[in-house]
Amino acid sequence: MSTYILEVQDLQKWFPARRTLGEALRRERHWIRAVDGVSFQVRRGEIFALIGESGCGKTTTGKLIMKLLEPSGGRILFDGQDVTHLDPDALRQYKRRVQMIFQDPYASMNPRFRVRRVLAEPLEIHGIGKNMAERDELAMKALREVKLIPPEEFMERFPHMLSGGQRQRVATARTLILSPSFIVADEPVSMVDLSTRAELLHMMKEVQQSLNLTYLYITHDLSTARYFADRIAVMYLGKIVEMGGADEIIDHALHPYTKALIEAVPEPLPGRVNLIKTLPIKGEIPSPANIPQGCRFHPRCVYAQPQCWENEEPGLEEAQAGHFVACRRYREIAAEMPAPAGEDAVETKASMAAGQR
Repeated sequence: MSTYILEVQDLQKWFPARRTLGEALRRERHWIRAVDGVSFQVRRGEIFALIGESGCGKTTTGKLIMKLLEPSGGRILFDGQDVTHLDPDALRQYKRRVQMIFQDPYASMNPRFRVRRVLAEPLEIHGIGKNMAERDELAMKALREVKLIPPEEFMERFPHMLSGGQRQRVATARTLILSPSFIVADEPVSMVDLSTRAELLHMMKEVQQSLNLTYLYITHDLSTARYFADRIAVMYLGKIVEMGGADEIIDHALHPYTKALIEAVPEPLPGRVNLIKTLPIKGEIPSPANIPQGCRFHPRCVYAQPQCWENEEPGLEEAQAGHFVACRRYREIAAEMPAPAGEDAVETKASMAAGQR
């Protein structure tokens, strides 16, 4: 049995951009390179986090792994088997083993379905359970696993009758009811408040450990990633720019973009929050339809030199054991600047997420 449950190799997803009349007449075609050569491996039983700002391609990567989108290039290996392109029967079996928790639980449920029907639907699709009584028993077991107790109180409720945290727990129960081995969690706690967020993350970690699940955790929140994940990959404009252990990435970030993300975390000072900060980053994220030449981060990098845009795009280099970075100047930058001041803020927010404060 392979050490890795999931292997992503040079994965790509390009969407055709809308053309003007002139471009159509000239038969010109432009592409939005949402995911542009992403490679990583996820070990069995670990939590692997993809982080980055909106538009970096992390959710598209999750949908490609879930087979909600077909890739434009690259390969996806699951349990050592190539699942990049699957026929309908193989896809049904794959989706029973790989499930997804969506960002907005209310939008992912039919508002006319009671919780009983929400949980029974995947069982009916996959032909699990001989009758309604057996499916109800499986549904109540799933509700107990996500700490909705007693489950009988929730079975007849509609989604609008649940709080945000309860809806996300029902969405998690719907994911667990098929006994998957791999879960793609796309911003699963971004729609709830901080206290509920801590409870949900704790519940998800307990379920992961008790059922020996593997998570791909997609988020923009460094604090929850540090608390929840074993390893972190930082995405920027469709590519991974840094990857390593969660604590290593936060405490010893090497890529300028990762440093900027850490600096952007508000510092919880006594009596106030420091909202005005000078960040080591400039401008806006470029369009994925017009990727900059060379290092794609150089237009926003305050440390960029001619070598950054005149040479080819840097690939991931192993700077330390298990810590990879895609930057030619990371050694020089580390010597030029102190450790990011935002690390303490990330640590404080991580402690808050873990319910330690």
